[in-house]
Order: sequence, then C-alpha cells, then structure tokens
Amino acid sequence: MTAPNHLEHFIELQTTAGPITLKLYNETPKHRDNFIKLVQSGFYDGLLFHRVIREFMIQGGDPQSKNAPTEMQLGNGDVGYKIPKEFNSIFCHKKGALAAARDENPDSASSGCQFYIVHGKQQDDVVLDQCQTRSGWKYSSLQRSEYKTKGGAPHLDGRYTVFGEVTIGIDVVDRIALSPTKPGDRPMIDVRIVRAVYSPRPWPIK
Repeated sequence: MTAPNHLEHFIELQTTAGPITLKLYNETPKHRDNFIKLVQSGFYDGLLFHRVIREFMIQGGDPQSKNAPTEMQLGNGDVGYKIPKEFNSIFCHKKGALAAARDENPDSASSGCQFYIVHGKQQDDVVLDQCQTRSGWKYSSLQRSEYKTKGGAPHLDGRYTVFGEVTIGIDVVDRIALSPTKPGDRPMIDVRIVRAVYSPRPWPIK
C-alpha cells in the first residue's frame, strides 16, 4: 500500500490513559505506509506502552506485550523486517514527535513496528549547539524555540527517524510519561492501546 500524498494521514491511538491523535508525515513515506498498514491490520490493538521514561519518551509496539505477564521484560518483539532510515532535518525530536525505535544496526534502519513518542524536557542553546554539531544539522529558529519552550530530546536527532507528531492529546502523553514504573521502565499499571484507527483527510483549504 502507498498512501497518497494529496491527503493528510492521521492515526488515533485510543489508550487506557486517553486518546492520542498522530499526524504522519508524507515526507517519510516508508514509515508512514508501514505504520498505516499495521494499524489497518489491527496489529497495535491491545499492545502496551511498555517502556516509559519521564522527560524522555513513551515507547510501544512490541507484539509480545499484548498478553505479557506483569513480570515479563519487554522490548525485543518485532515483525521480522526493518524500515530503511528516512532522516530529515526538517523534523526534530521536539515534544510530541513520533519516531521509530531501532536496534544498533549499522544502517540505522528502524524497527518494523516499535515506535516512541517524545516527552522530553526544555533545552538550552548550549545543549542545542552540541547536538547540532554532532548531527551536522542546523536547527531552524522555530525548532530552537520549540526545544527551549516545549522541550524535546535533541540528542536523538540524526539517529532515529521522526515520521509524525502528536496533534491532539499531548496531555495524555504527559500522563503516560509520569506513570510510576518498575525496573525495566514498564509502568506499574499497564497502559494499553485499546485500538488504533487510521483516518485520511483532505488537506485543509487555505
């Protein structure tokens, strides 16, 4: 399936902590199309946010999490394929960014199913300059402003593919990120994606 670029593509994650709406970027078509395919197949329905770190990110998409006992360590489940990286300097790890998890493979290819949403924390110019030097990217004035006011995780830029962002429900991301966790960063009370729904929409008329 190839999603048409003349539409905007949204995913609603109906979670036990509340709904989160994600906009997928047309500029990262491999990740966009794969995410839509998995959502439409029902893959994410019933999965957990299995790794939650306050001021960093919330991670989900491990298929082993669907019926995982409370003591089970999660994070190694996958779908058996990877997505080629689609790094793009116009998308950064600002608060609410949707990005693909990955292992330490040399090609920086993404997991076929695991993703994370950035919670992050406010950054200053010193940190941003360091991250910019490391990644080789030049942050725009808007990106700097978002990092300094809303927060994010700039040390991940140029290392993981950002392919969308939260448009509604950042308060739900906050709620999940602040969940008490046990060793291994799994929430003490499971936070589950009850259902994921794909919703293509026409571009708004300007």
